[in-house]
Amino acid sequence: MTKNLKILLIEDDMIEIMKLNRTISTLKLDHKIIEANNGEDALGILEQKDNLPDIILLDLNMPKINGIEFLNILKKDDVLKYIPTIILTTSNNQKDLLECYKTGVAGYVLKPLKYEDYVSKIEKLLAYWSINELIVV
Repeated sequence: MTKNLKILLIEDDMIEIMKLNRTISTLKLDHKIIEANNGEDALGILEQKDNLPDIILLDLNMPKINGIEFLNILKKDDVLKYIPTIILTTSNNQKDLLECYKTGVAGYVLKPLKYEDYVSKIEKLLAYWSINELIVV
């Protein structure tokens, strides 16, 4: 059985935020998107431990706290470290990829240029996580 996910999207580009929301709408999915424009804002949202997201979609290239720095902070927290975090980025830098997996990321997805390819990737990603057994903390 699939479930509706509560997704924390950490993304500083408004076009990317609109693109994800449009994709969710196009696919007629009922997932709830919580938006944070940077790692600092996301940490503020995550302080509310009684209302945690099921998964986190994280951009790497952001101001204030970049994606890898955010991931390091997240993985040091005894509660937050269990939230599956998926990198959603344009960076195909192998150093970034390796660093993310060493830190304990749940997935690394490259944002394709074509919107149709993006929709397809997001559909598969969300279908996978909506059938997974997730830890409720």
